[in-house]
Amino acid sequence: MRAGMCEHLSSLQRPRSHALTPSSLGCEECLQSGDAWVQLRLCMTCGHVGCCDSSPNKHATRHFHATRHPVAKAFEPGEDWAWCYVDEELVEAIPAFPAESPRTHYAAHPRGFPSP
Repeated sequence: MRAGMCEHLSSLQRPRSHALTPSSLGCEECLQSGDAWVQLRLCMTCGHVGCCDSSPNKHATRHFHATRHPVAKAFEPGEDWAWCYVDEELVEAIPAFPAESPRTHYAAHPRGFPSP
């Protein structure tokens, strides 16, 4: 059993010099296909925005399996928790820049565009 936080989450506790730019205001793949999502996740390696595992397509987890980028952060208002896929570890909060924490929940619009 490991004491403390995994290396992937620990690295995000240290000050970063710049924010990640989210790839979109909704799940990239769901926007392309016109599908809906429940909540969004932000890849802390590349800024990919994907849908959560409660969403039908689970694009954030699919992104991890395709890229092996280890950490996704909640991309929802007031939520700063992060999940490490590699170590299956959750941290309740990581320091985040304003662009990494939207002020509103972006819901899927019937035509596939997010609505604020």
